[in-house]
Amino acid sequence: MKRKNVIWHDRKRTKILGLPWTFTVYNLTEDRLYIDTGLFNSREDEVRLYRITDLTLTRNFWQKIIGTGTIHVDSGDKTMGHFDIKNIKRPLQVKDSLSEIVESARVKARVYMRESLQGNHIGPGADDGPEHGPLGGGMDFDGYDMDSDAGLGHED
Repeated sequence: MKRKNVIWHDRKRTKILGLPWTFTVYNLTEDRLYIDTGLFNSREDEVRLYRITDLTLTRNFWQKIIGTGTIHVDSGDKTMGHFDIKNIKRPLQVKDSLSEIVESARVKARVYMRESLQGNHIGPGADDGPEHGPLGGGMDFDGYDMDSDAGLGHED
């Protein structure tokens, strides 16, 4: 299907010679990535770019020789989740461009990603996680029950 405002278009390439003899087509617009697969039974998936959280480029030895690569995409999309853009030409340039377009789409959609900083709990039992003190079972090192309101100065 022809799309308007396509920024990038490519086909998944064969592993052996890197030729576009497959039935997977990738189309990138300024706000979505479309993946069309199949010949007789076809499927079209789309991911809104602001839902993409991470991109990783992988290239094995043969892909380096024939000039292809695979971009692994982590997204918050419910149907697609994590997926690969497989065996494409100029993968580094595509990944860099896709990364810039994703950031622009996030700004445009006013979506901001918060990074999780795990293991930065401060206070009693910091080494044992945020829910339990060093004695386990929700007990602080002073022997007071962290899971109840008793001893916190709360009046009932």
